[in-house]
Amino acid sequence: ADRNASVLAWFKDNGRPLPWRLTTDPYPVLVSEVMLQQTQVSRVIPKFLIFMKSWPDVDSLAAADTVSLLQLWSGLGYNSRALRLRETARMVASSGWPDSITGLKKLPGIGPYTAAAVGSISFAIDVPAVDTNLKRILSRWAGEPLSGRELDAYAACVVGEPAGDWNQALMDLGSAVCGPRDPACAMCPVSTWCVDPTVYEAPRRQTRFEGSHRQLRGALLRAHLAGDSLVDTGMALNHSGAEIVTAINSLASEGLLD
Repeated sequence: ADRNASVLAWFKDNGRPLPWRLTTDPYPVLVSEVMLQQTQVSRVIPKFLIFMKSWPDVDSLAAADTVSLLQLWSGLGYNSRALRLRETARMVASSGWPDSITGLKKLPGIGPYTAAAVGSISFAIDVPAVDTNLKRILSRWAGEPLSGRELDAYAACVVGEPAGDWNQALMDLGSAVCGPRDPACAMCPVSTWCVDPTVYEAPRRQTRFEGSHRQLRGALLRAHLAGDSLVDTGMALNHSGAEIVTAINSLASEGLLD
C-alpha cells in the first residue's frame, strides 16, 4: 500500500501532460491507446490532436471515409489499426460502449492490454494494464523476470487504486525513471520496495525497416492514396515483381486499397 501511495504521489507531480489525459471519455482514450501500439508518444501526439479535430466522437469516426482516414494515419504505421478503430466506432455507435473487460476485448483490434487500459481509465475497473513497461517494473519489484500467467497474477496482486492512475503512473515511471538499461534508482519514488533493479528482459528487436516488407507496404499505400502507380513505386524501392504483388495482395485483403 505504501509503495502504491508513493508511486501515485509521484505521478501527481511528475506525470506527463499528454492530451488524451485531459479526459476519461473512452473514445479519446481508445484512440490514443490504439495509436500508441508500437508507435512512440512523440509521433502520436500531433496525429492524435488532428484526428480528434477531424473525428471528435464515435459517430463522426463511424462515418469517416477510408481515404481521409488512411491519409491522416499515414506515418503512424500498421494502417489496418485505423480501419479496426473505425469498425469499433461503428459498433459503439450502434450498441454503446461495453463497460466490462470481457466486452471491451470483443471490439475489433482490442487485445487484453488495450481493454485493461480503457477499462481502468474510462470505466474505473481496477485491473492492471500490463505492457512492456509494467512487465519490467513489476519484475524488478518481484526480483525475478515475470511473464505470462505469473506476471498477470503478480500484477493483479499489486495493482493500486484507482487503477487508471496507477497504470499511467507506472507507464511514466518506466519512461522517465525505470528504463530498460541503467534505471535512475536514486530518483525512483519506490526504490525502497524494489527487490532487484538489475532484472531486465530485452524485448525482441524489430526487423530493419529499410528494404523491409513493412516499408514497401507503407510506400504502396501512400502511392494508392496519391493515385500513383503501385508497381513503379515498388520498383523504385528495388523490390521484385513478386514482392510487390504479395504486398498489394496483403493490403487489399486488409481492405486498405478500397
